[in-house]
Amino acid sequence: MTTEMLLTDLRLMIPELMLAIGAMALLMLGAFWKGEAGAARLIMRLSIGLLILCAAAAVWMAGKAEGTAFHGALRVDDFILYAKTVIYLASAGALVLASKYLETERLAKFEYPVLALLAVTGMSVMVSSNDLITLYLGLELQSLALYILAAFNRDSLRASEAGLKFFMLGALSSGLLLYGASLIYGFAGATGFDAIAAAASEDGAKIGLLFGLVFMVSGLAFKLSAAPFHMWTPDVYEGAPTPVTAFYATAPKLAAMVLVARVLYEPFAAMTDEWRQIIVVLAVLSMAVGALGALMQSNIKRLMGYSSIGNMGYALVGLAAGTALGLWSVLFYMTLYVVGVLGAFAVILSMRRAEGMVEQIDDLKGLARTHPALGWSMTALMFSIGGMPFLVGFFGKLFVFYAAAEAGLWWLMLTALVFSTVSIAYSLRVVKVIWFDEPAGVFEPAPAGVALISRTAALATVALVPVAGVVLATAIAVSS
Repeated sequence: MTTEMLLTDLRLMIPELMLAIGAMALLMLGAFWKGEAGAARLIMRLSIGLLILCAAAAVWMAGKAEGTAFHGALRVDDFILYAKTVIYLASAGALVLASKYLETERLAKFEYPVLALLAVTGMSVMVSSNDLITLYLGLELQSLALYILAAFNRDSLRASEAGLKFFMLGALSSGLLLYGASLIYGFAGATGFDAIAAAASEDGAKIGLLFGLVFMVSGLAFKLSAAPFHMWTPDVYEGAPTPVTAFYATAPKLAAMVLVARVLYEPFAAMTDEWRQIIVVLAVLSMAVGALGALMQSNIKRLMGYSSIGNMGYALVGLAAGTALGLWSVLFYMTLYVVGVLGAFAVILSMRRAEGMVEQIDDLKGLARTHPALGWSMTALMFSIGGMPFLVGFFGKLFVFYAAAEAGLWWLMLTALVFSTVSIAYSLRVVKVIWFDEPAGVFEPAPAGVALISRTAALATVALVPVAGVVLATAIAVSS
């Protein structure tokens, strides 16, 4: 590799370099700084600033940087840069939510933001991966950091149990993914996406590749919390510290969905009819488990876990279309989902009384009277996540439903519509508690950053409606 080629490759990977170098520098700063509390606070702020800078770099690169780097191991284009921008901003928001919580719970350690940065580095590599080897490296870098974050509160039995469950089931999913990747390598004779795509277009290799793809998608479905690989989600959402749960529910979900989309649409584009059946089964099971499971929850974090399972099912509906419209509908849907979930967890982090955090849905009783701003925010966010007309979440679902219908998957679209109606039911249950039940007590004032995110996200569910409408109308016009 010549110096010019190396510099070109490095320019395509500017955000990843910033994250990796920044994480290592902050790790050294924390290790040698004597004042632990001061170090944790400064490193948290620097980490948030670094993520915002990475998002700005990704925006700056859009339209200017496109191609592959390091002999085709990584790819950059506008689709990938958009996904990275949302991942960086969502991660920065999750760190803002964590900042005051960690100090209040005496968990403020400099390792937390460093682990978050390493997880984001893995996500960034995941969405850029153009080879099975880089795919696995990015996925495991993200996963190993997330396993530790789940058990970050070492004095909590629930957190330790959540971390152990996450790790054990994560190891199983990694085994499935690796076995599938080895089968794909065996039948394609290469690990690069372009070489796999060439092999997938040959009839002789299709059966073997399909077996490998089934195992690989099964491993990736775990990262998505897609049923029937969802079993870790409610327990980890409940047991992990709330800011960690907020982090899980946003950036990693988007990164995993983009990775699944790229694996299916690029190396296996010639096998769309085969893998569509797998995605349809995952979508229907996820929508059913998510909608019906959420109806029976009393813990708000477990409810959000089942809601996440269901929402991954709706995103898979768009993915099953197997078209460019379906691909962009998934990215649009996931972006709106991340905004809603980040805001919802900001409200959950505001559920603090003098004795500590509370997590039961009944603790939200009368919130509209005791804390009107929180009540309005949670109402808008739950309705948007549930897909209630006419908030932005509705347009996200409408986009993926339209993509499925355009591809001829009418029955899948109607099935998704039925489960979407059920999902509105559990959203209405939370809203009923907020507005019509007698107050259960008063929460302590929320930290400024948490309050800002909850209100901004709630306003976005309304303010972005015209933008969402224009995007959807433009997509329909272009596809017609």
